[in-house]
Amino acid sequence: MEVRFKDYIIQTQLPVSLTGNQCVINTINPHSYCIAEEDPEFKRALTTSDLLLPDGVGIVWASRFLYGIKIRKVAGYDLHLHLLGLLNQNHGKAFYLGSTDETLEKIKIRLQSEYPNIEFHCYSPPFKPEFDEQDNMDIQNAISDANPNVLFVGMTAPKQEKWVLQNKALLDVNIICSIGAVFDFYAGTVKRPSKVWIDLGLEWLPRLVNEPRRLWKRTFISSPKFIFYLINSRYSAST
Repeated sequence: MEVRFKDYIIQTQLPVSLTGNQCVINTINPHSYCIAEEDPEFKRALTTSDLLLPDGVGIVWASRFLYGIKIRKVAGYDLHLHLLGLLNQNHGKAFYLGSTDETLEKIKIRLQSEYPNIEFHCYSPPFKPEFDEQDNMDIQNAISDANPNVLFVGMTAPKQEKWVLQNKALLDVNIICSIGAVFDFYAGTVKRPSKVWIDLGLEWLPRLVNEPRRLWKRTFISSPKFIFYLINSRYSAST
């Protein structure tokens, strides 16, 4: 399934192979859409994705509201599990870029239990707004030495998507995907909302309650802006 959402081509088909040309996978939700509309580099990172997934119930609703097309939400967590399944079947290599050493160690331990055929590699980069040339060289060398099939990037948006855009040509990796908070969810350092909230399309609510300082902006600023865009687009299309 594919739908064009303004400048963004959104798809829901997940990769079925670890081979072939490099595939960069990103996700979009109402908050990232609003940021991208004001950040040209972030927008370019999303619009040039080989696969852009609707990781937000707002994008699902927007597709139906504007075009009458029903698509399914594909969360970054679902993408992560799907790729782990492929890697495990093929005895592949996974590289996790981002987060702390403690979180990465928790991911490693869980992977060894749930996906024993996967060869795990990781790198915890410096916590700074932008990496300098030496930082990028260290990251690239670590990835090159591991020679992974899949690179998971977890540095929060839009930093992670911009980094991939700037560095993907230098990386010999089949699949690169930016999955942000999934690192913490999978490691168990942050609890993901239960399936009940997810099925209701309200996954954002318990996350807001648990992390109000980090998530208030996307809920109370980005969401109204996104709704305004939808109404304006619907009205403009009918006149």
